[in-house]
Amino acid sequence: MVDIKEITKNALANKGSFERIKRVMRRAERGNKIVLGYLGGSITQGSLSTTPETCYAYLVYQWWSERFPLAEFEYVNAGIGGTTSQFGVARVDNDLLSYHPDFVIVEFSVNDDNTELFEETYEGLVRKIYKHESEIGILIVNNVNYVNGINAQEIHNRVGKYYDLPCVSVKNSLYPFVENGEIKRRAITPDDLHPNDVGHKIISEIIIDVLEKIYHDIDVTQIDIPIPKAFTRNEYEASIRYQNDNYNPVLNGFEIDYAKQENIRDLFKKGWSGSKIGDNISFYIEGTGIAIQYRKTINKPTPIAQVTIDDDGNEMILDGNFSETWGDCLYIDTVRVHGKNKKHKVKIEIIENNKDDKSSFYLVCVIGSY
Repeated sequence: MVDIKEITKNALANKGSFERIKRVMRRAERGNKIVLGYLGGSITQGSLSTTPETCYAYLVYQWWSERFPLAEFEYVNAGIGGTTSQFGVARVDNDLLSYHPDFVIVEFSVNDDNTELFEETYEGLVRKIYKHESEIGILIVNNVNYVNGINAQEIHNRVGKYYDLPCVSVKNSLYPFVENGEIKRRAITPDDLHPNDVGHKIISEIIIDVLEKIYHDIDVTQIDIPIPKAFTRNEYEASIRYQNDNYNPVLNGFEIDYAKQENIRDLFKKGWSGSKIGDNISFYIEGTGIAIQYRKTINKPTPIAQVTIDDDGNEMILDGNFSETWGDCLYIDTVRVHGKNKKHKVKIEIIENNKDDKSSFYLVCVIGSY
């Protein structure tokens, strides 16, 4: 295996300001309670690590605990597999910021596409975390597809540079050694995307190397920049998820799911389901952007729905049948972007079913953006 020092030397894709993270470290040195938060997709959740304690997020938490033995640490892993920053910005208040974290790693670079949409959703997410009253120290992490090097690092780190945040890149550090064959893909990942325990350990060491650099610079004070004006249209910072615990839509055939959600990864709860052609559900939502979050299931066939906005004749098909086999997918279709800021009627209706349907169409939520 390549020396870890060789891997970590190019880890910082953007240095940014270390000041907020230093403040967290200073509080930890004094023995304060520190909340460590992680927000991202399946890699942050710990997919394909053999235990929750061998994923990169927990290993970074262990570093904090060992480096600052006087402090009390709380570990909040809000990673959810198969999700993007568009969902992240809509859920970050409940799933992470409600814990008042001091330090947060944000990781969506293999889930987001390298497009303007996700640059805007990612900026909204970063702004929401940055503006929280806890004055959170943010570290951006870019994971990578180990076959082709594809990720959303370009747009994510554009956001990071604009807000003067440190950005850690697995693409710049570990991936070149995979690309040139010095590290075999199967040594670190069984599926070319999700790390095994060895891969998670290396990712943690890349992050820890940066944290050690910050720690050794702890006494040097930097000045935080005031949060600047958003450089995108910033439609997503104020995103809201409408589910059955905070909204009562007009039901015509759709049924409320009253089952209790056990945790944030118990994904298909607090929604509504429909089965018969003509079943429909209507929302009246203020905002400029609208997205529909629903279940794509491997338990096929399942009904197909369509969504219309303001009865204007523009329709989008919501196909609940999932073409892959790894499990049910929490899927988002973006229906309206940068529309008029007014109250919109959002109607979802079952348009196709099958006598052999094995499951209903499950609507998880409607997301409104402003």
